[in-house]
Amino acid sequence: MDVKLWNDKREREMYDNFADLYAIVKATEKLEKAYVRDIISSAEYEPECLKLIAQFKTLTSSLKDTIPSVERFVDTYKMDCPAAINRLITSGVPATVEHRSAVSASTNTSAAIVAECVQHFITAMDTLKLNMIAVDQVHPVLSDLLASLHKLSILPPDFEGTTKMREWIGKLSKMGAADELTDQQARQLHFDLDSSYNLFMAMLAPDQSG
Repeated sequence: MDVKLWNDKREREMYDNFADLYAIVKATEKLEKAYVRDIISSAEYEPECLKLIAQFKTLTSSLKDTIPSVERFVDTYKMDCPAAINRLITSGVPATVEHRSAVSASTNTSAAIVAECVQHFITAMDTLKLNMIAVDQVHPVLSDLLASLHKLSILPPDFEGTTKMREWIGKLSKMGAADELTDQQARQLHFDLDSSYNLFMAMLAPDQSG
């Protein structure tokens, strides 16, 4: 006989979110240990760590009523992940960013904005994945992303991601707040975000090796 953990769709979603949070914390712990032991390079570590931090922030903000304390969640499930807790909650930026900021204050500013941009890219993509497609849900996350991209002086003025986000914000501004993107529009926006994110990371790669 199957044992059901949930009684309805909402409860099932809650357990799915718990599983996602558990996986993010465990993955961060593994990543931190691999980086400390020199199993992976800084170039491999940083984008992966930025992605996990962004996913963690997005998930915990949507779970703040269910899980007010991530530390308590970690204790409850006996996870023993001190490095992940330090990275995700205490620090909030990859170790490589911390090290660079200790060396140079200007790099810190730049690295903090890069982390902010990554966070907004992933939040925007996650918003669409969660089927939050109303204009008043999508417009704010795209506006935040565009504002962060504008702050980053190392990007060229004609950077494709900036141009695409400007076009999408223009389209959304002509729609009503309660209007929703069609499946086709949502798919195209997700594609544009994904390709802009990959371009963004590729553009930063030479900059972050030094």
